Amino acid sequence: MVLVDSLIISSSLIGLVAAFYQFTVIQKISLTPAGGLEQKLKDDAPEKLVPEIYEKIMNGAKQFLRVEYMICTAFCIVFSVVIYLLVAWGTKSGTQGLLTASAFLTGAFTSMLCGFLGMMIATYSNARTTLACANSGFTLGFNTAFRGGAVMGYALCSLGVLVLWILLTVFRKVYPHVEDWEILFDCAAGYGLGGSTVAMFGRVGGGIYTKAADVGADLVGKVVAGLDEDDPNNPATIADNVGDNVGDIAGMGADLFGSFAESTCAALVIAAAAVEGSKDTLFEAGWNAMLFPVSISAAGVVICILCGIYATNIRPVKEEKDIEWVLKLQLVLTAIIMLPVIYLLALHLLPAEFRLEGVRLDEHGYPAKIHGSPFKCFICATMGCLGGMIIGLVTEYFTSHSYVPTRELASACKFGTAVNIIQGLALGYKSCIIPVFVLASAIFVSFQLCDLYGIALAALGMLATLACGLTIDGFGPISDNAGGIAEMALFNPEVRRRTDALDAAGNTTAAIGKGFAIGSAALVSLALYGAFVIRLRVKTGVNILEPTTFSFLIIGCMIPYWFAALTMKSVGKAAGEMVMEVKRQFSLKDSKGKTLLDGSTELKPDSIRCIQISTEASLKEMVAPACLVILSPLLAGTFFGVQAVFGLLTGSLGSSVQLAISMSNSGGAWDNCKKYIKNGFSDDPELRYTKNPKTPEEIAAAPKAKEAHDAAVQGDTVGDPFKDTSGPALNIVMKLQAIVSLVFAAYFHAIADGKGLVGGFMTGLAD
Repeated sequence: MVLVDSLIISSSLIGLVAAFYQFTVIQKISLTPAGGLEQKLKDDAPEKLVPEIYEKIMNGAKQFLRVEYMICTAFCIVFSVVIYLLVAWGTKSGTQGLLTASAFLTGAFTSMLCGFLGMMIATYSNARTTLACANSGFTLGFNTAFRGGAVMGYALCSLGVLVLWILLTVFRKVYPHVEDWEILFDCAAGYGLGGSTVAMFGRVGGGIYTKAADVGADLVGKVVAGLDEDDPNNPATIADNVGDNVGDIAGMGADLFGSFAESTCAALVIAAAAVEGSKDTLFEAGWNAMLFPVSISAAGVVICILCGIYATNIRPVKEEKDIEWVLKLQLVLTAIIMLPVIYLLALHLLPAEFRLEGVRLDEHGYPAKIHGSPFKCFICATMGCLGGMIIGLVTEYFTSHSYVPTRELASACKFGTAVNIIQGLALGYKSCIIPVFVLASAIFVSFQLCDLYGIALAALGMLATLACGLTIDGFGPISDNAGGIAEMALFNPEVRRRTDALDAAGNTTAAIGKGFAIGSAALVSLALYGAFVIRLRVKTGVNILEPTTFSFLIIGCMIPYWFAALTMKSVGKAAGEMVMEVKRQFSLKDSKGKTLLDGSTELKPDSIRCIQISTEASLKEMVAPACLVILSPLLAGTFFGVQAVFGLLTGSLGSSVQLAISMSNSGGAWDNCKKYIKNGFSDDPELRYTKNPKTPEEIAAAPKAKEAHDAAVQGDTVGDPFKDTSGPALNIVMKLQAIVSLVFAAYFHAIADGKGLVGGFMTGLAD
């Protein structure tokens, strides 16, 4: 017991100390000239613009999160009362209801805290990254953005592990006896539900915010007015940069926090399931064995910190070509080191052999007793870790302009927007093939070895290096914001080139992270589904041909499309409002008859109004999709029973995985297709766009290049909500529905013996 507790506490504290240290290093870069940094500016005015722009971005992000978290807090308090009442009624235990509701609130507020800290450090680091690139080139610029992402990664993972351990320790005081640990871990599942609920609001709200601003800025700024990215005359530019923080930092952080919490809770619930007629169970082996899943995440934090030191101190970035290599090395190196550590943890914490409650049936038609071992558990985690890496690399292949698929998409832009959209959709659909086979293989092997516990460990294997993944995911938006600040503050173009190089490398490696996120979400939701089945003690398995189950399987397949429709429509509505506002500001004239586009010195872009539009639209539109996901399993279980929930979860999981992969990869390919044409990487002059052609070849190809660029920009505009709103949020759809079902399992079972109100009524009529 002392061993695992010491490991978790020490790893978490090391992570928090490392996060604080990284923050102090970033803090040394001052936003004023007094800080000693030489600012290479086009003129002497911009030296005061950096802190001004920084303040606008930070205040906009704070404003959004303040209102969003007020809504989340109100919802969570009300929903915790619902959890208490329904769980207490279903289990006939007020204590279980109270502990589950407490765990839910703990998970929710921990997720909010992690999202807030991530957003604050990202906005704190962006301007300093700009100044670092202006002063010292790639080394300090990379290190500043990387350290900013590391603060979020280390702090989020450390807090997640530490708070969960504290929660389990407190619950153990209530249920000190081994035979009660099954109830203990059932109550702890509320922690995962709390984290995922906030993640849903964060992902959907943040995604709508950032893409409403981005789409609005692109449609009017680039397509109509011909402005560059982040042009200071575009009123939506600040809102666009704010969106990078609330969507790609706070939303993404909450999403991955939810994945960690849910995968851990699923493993704990499955491990604690009592095996009839056997004493060789994990909880009989003691507290160390039970907390093996938590120890994996704890050890991962320390490994990611050590590998992070290699990137910033031992082998730092010196030139542009080093950036992507160093980031990819982080992902690969942490995974390679993590695998033997998982094996050592399994050897020391798990018994030589143990038995688990399975969902597969034996030859007599009863749940089989699964024989587990440390080596089998290690293989399961390895399958997850390697599977995630393969999915990530496949994602990169289909979305990076270094490879054939995106280059073919760029060539399609020569024939117009329609062809670009058609081929982009086809690319997304095709990109599902390999990841689905990889997921199926990981699930099959893990299930054969350790049943559903193996699938939960595979999910934890994917998420073992979460701190590193979060660091790189945070690196991209920080670099993107740094480039926006450089453009708005009128820095030397060389500074923007450096920040763009950082951003490009961050986007490439973030694509790998998206693959991890989707793969882990699929495994987590399947593990939670299995925990739900085990929790209900289903002795005959799940029969999808049972009428209720099959009917709701079809409904479950539809839920992700309904959800995607709601979020896409929300982005479209909000973007329309943004377009109208930007056009209105562009049409205003000063006393000399000049507009913003004419270089008026009297008129200033009203960025505050654009921020208000994005904030109001996102907060209003995020409620319906969140309620759809949370209420669908609740209503299905209440009225039609557990068989309906089985079908709903099965359909939703299968449909969500395909849709998430295809939407994310189509959007990513459209984005990089635009960059491929804009930055002139192609050998074809008709795919090298430049605003000021100089050579005869460029002049001759300019009309065609502009048409291709416009088609690429419009494709990217369509792809923005694909890859940053609906696609990533579908990860939460499958996880949140499954964790809601698990938490309310006893409640569902208590209604007409699991048949639901309608099912029970129909059974009564038949009798």
